[in-house]
Amino acid sequence: MRTLRFAEVVIQNVVATARLNVDVDLKTIAQAFPHVEYRPEIFPGLSFKMMNPKSCVLIFESGKMVCTGAKSEKQALEIIFKVVDELREAGIDTGLGAIDFAVQNIVASVDLGEVTIDVEEAIHKIDRVMYEPDQFPGAIHRMDKPNVVFLIFVSGKLVCVGARKEEDISKAVNKLVSLLTRKGVLIKRTHR
Repeated sequence: MRTLRFAEVVIQNVVATARLNVDVDLKTIAQAFPHVEYRPEIFPGLSFKMMNPKSCVLIFESGKMVCTGAKSEKQALEIIFKVVDELREAGIDTGLGAIDFAVQNIVASVDLGEVTIDVEEAIHKIDRVMYEPDQFPGAIHRMDKPNVVFLIFVSGKLVCVGARKEEDISKAVNKLVSLLTRKGVLIKRTHR
């Protein structure tokens, strides 16, 4: 959890990929780990759930791995290595271990604190904003540099998706808050 200006930013999910440099037999993994979920008739991957930290690593026969549920880049890497270690301990061939680790998406929630956002006004003053309140209660803002997408809500809450680095979240939030401030669409809440 970080504080940027007056915004509280919390990373909710990091999606990362890695791969083993060998093909894996998912049936063997499913037999070695009764807690995994493997139903090849429904989904081609195996779901290896972790309790601490609460996360899930999807493993495919090709050796590709997808980690979800991590709260940081570092934690995603640690989760992947933990799964590889557990596979090795069970006698599963993992080759050289996890390689080609890459963060694919970071999702963060943002609370702007004591302000609301005049979304109706924002759509007229800010480029690359879509707002269809009959379809979805938030406006959608596509930002370049960093390349992320924001969901903007009247409540002063934001959701940032698409970042590949944690520092991009900070840069994007600062950039958006500055833009919203300059355009005069942030409204300080009045307490009664």
